[in-house]
Amino acid sequence: LAFLGEGGPGLRLPLRYDALLRMTCERFSAETKKLEGLITPMNVERALCELQALVPHAVRLERNELVGLEPPTLREFQARLLGGRPPPLAPMPPASSPALSEAEKKGANLSGRKRSATAVQDDDLAEVMDLVNTKSAKQQEKQEQADELLELLSKPSAKQASETNRFRTAGGSKLKEFCRNSTKEDCARVNGPAHVCTKIHFKRIIKPHTDLSLGDCSYLDTCRHMNTCPFIHYEVDAADALRMREGRAQLDPFARVATNRLDMDPFSQHYEPQFVNCDIRTFPMQVLGKFPVIMADPPWDIHMELPYGTMSDDEMRRMNVQVLQDDGVIFLWVTGRAMELGRECLELWGYKFVQELLWVKTNQLQRIIRTGRTGHWINHSKEHCLIGLKGKPHINSNFDCDVVCAEVRETSRKPDEMYHLLERLAPGTRKLELFGRPHNVHKGWTTLGNQLSKTQITEPWLRTHLLEEGVFEEGDMTDLPTPPPNPAVSPWGGHPPPQKLTETTGAAKA
Repeated sequence: LAFLGEGGPGLRLPLRYDALLRMTCERFSAETKKLEGLITPMNVERALCELQALVPHAVRLERNELVGLEPPTLREFQARLLGGRPPPLAPMPPASSPALSEAEKKGANLSGRKRSATAVQDDDLAEVMDLVNTKSAKQQEKQEQADELLELLSKPSAKQASETNRFRTAGGSKLKEFCRNSTKEDCARVNGPAHVCTKIHFKRIIKPHTDLSLGDCSYLDTCRHMNTCPFIHYEVDAADALRMREGRAQLDPFARVATNRLDMDPFSQHYEPQFVNCDIRTFPMQVLGKFPVIMADPPWDIHMELPYGTMSDDEMRRMNVQVLQDDGVIFLWVTGRAMELGRECLELWGYKFVQELLWVKTNQLQRIIRTGRTGHWINHSKEHCLIGLKGKPHINSNFDCDVVCAEVRETSRKPDEMYHLLERLAPGTRKLELFGRPHNVHKGWTTLGNQLSKTQITEPWLRTHLLEEGVFEEGDMTDLPTPPPNPAVSPWGGHPPPQKLTETTGAAKA
């Protein structure tokens, strides 16, 4: 079409199809080189016939030859195909004008024919576009097959469906949504006093030193000077909290977890929490055995004043984490500065970095935080958790997403949703948390850290092993709690018991 529209006046007519084909290929050799197998005299003839039908009076064919050509009409048609506009129509003469001359009448007749031809072209173009956009029977069949294949691939297996139902909340979700209007007064002002809102509301805390004109406190419930802070603070409305707890004594109305169910507590078969007050840098990790799941929140050195001690980069690299897992997954919390260092540590410990989890921080009013106490240049409103994989762990994949939205609390405290996420990932297995504090102690978990007040070991086999190895004495540990009647975790989690410390030391020296 470009050749005919632009080079038409230079063509010597009549012209046979094969000659037209040869001249076109010579002019557009770069564009037509890939289509040499498709550009044949027969296809050129068919193309010209279709063009003659689409744009009447633009081309004329006789006996396999191109004998007539109107380049302006072809260029106009080409412009329409490319989304351009045709040249404007000539203005109509005014009704009060004098009688037209013969030449003017002839020009008007030509203009009328052109306008009628333009209307025909518009209709033809619309019909062509409909034909082009309509899928053929073969294309429709392929699309149906692809849709069916995608449906089969995305459909969970019977095992996956069973695992999903295992963690589904009995009787529907127990999650309670916070009202976006925050307080009952604001909710009534927006929705009207007759509107009954069943969501959770907050109540303003007004004290003698509160200045309402200052607005909300940037830190809300994490403010360290609430007794003197003049900004507005909030608490959960007492009536809403009472209503949420009625008849649900065994449920936490503010727990955002999927394992909160009355008929089956997945943690009932776990051992009581066990924790070790120690210096992780020197503690013999190998005596603990193997753990399919590890979560660590190291005290990275971020060059800021913190309420706890930090570890240098070299100390992090030298940590003996690799002895804790043969096949498992590790969740490593990192700061902005330690992002690449965390990946380096995973590689040194024998892990393959596979994914990243993001914690989007919200404040007490369930809004994205805009102010914080961390960040050198801009305030941090999120944290990153690197996920490393070692060996071939048996885990439930595709249960949860890689974004957790949860409130901020004390400095460095991570969301409790992580424990339930990891329980769904590997239910009924041993789990270890490094650099834990008292609030990190959870049922079914072993927590190590230097801010724990004491040591409690609840797995009988681990307690015996630690005493035999001389790591602890009986007086160093609390009394052994009563184990669950049907523990979900077998001794050492099904792994071979760890080697003796003397054997490990001798092998290392050798």
